[in-house]
Amino acid sequence: MTGGEDRGRDLGALTEEQAGWMFAEMNEVIRAGEEARTLRAEMIKVLAGRGWTQDRIARLTGMSQPAVSKQVTKHGADGPPPPMGLTLDQGDAPWLEGRLWGLAEEIAETLGDAARCAGHVRAVARGKKRFAPGDVDALRRLVEEDLRAHRGDLPGGYRAAYDAIGRGLDVPSKAVAAAPGATPGVRRALARRIQRDRLRDGA
Repeated sequence: MTGGEDRGRDLGALTEEQAGWMFAEMNEVIRAGEEARTLRAEMIKVLAGRGWTQDRIARLTGMSQPAVSKQVTKHGADGPPPPMGLTLDQGDAPWLEGRLWGLAEEIAETLGDAARCAGHVRAVARGKKRFAPGDVDALRRLVEEDLRAHRGDLPGGYRAAYDAIGRGLDVPSKAVAAAPGATPGVRRALARRIQRDRLRDGA
């Protein structure tokens, strides 16, 4: 039986269109996993460059020490990255996008299914949404809608954080290209984590 003959048939109870959707969803999960592995490798490089021991990194990542050693050796020829500031108020686009991501996650956790941004946050986690300009603008609109519609249910710090993020994204820093120490993916991940921690601390 040829591929052409299969294409026109209902293969059991599963159509070609249904199979296509299934494979598309699987591919999204696989792609998200590959991106997460790349991000983990980049984070290992950053932490090793800041003097963290391989044993410590292995414990935190759940990897074996030899696996961490292999990652460190692989990137060791590049030399340690330059020191990277971890203050929340930084003006490069990846850092601001990470802050927006962290804020959206906090809103989604606080409001549950009532959060307009919850679907976008889930899509980012699955690798279906990225940080292309259109996706960032869409997430900003959803976060704004949640802040406006649920003003009484969200801490005031959420609005203050969004205003600072929005100002930074509207007027891009001239130092974007010079932001040192990590790839855009690492900077987004770090900013996301720091933003969430600050919001939980009430800062």
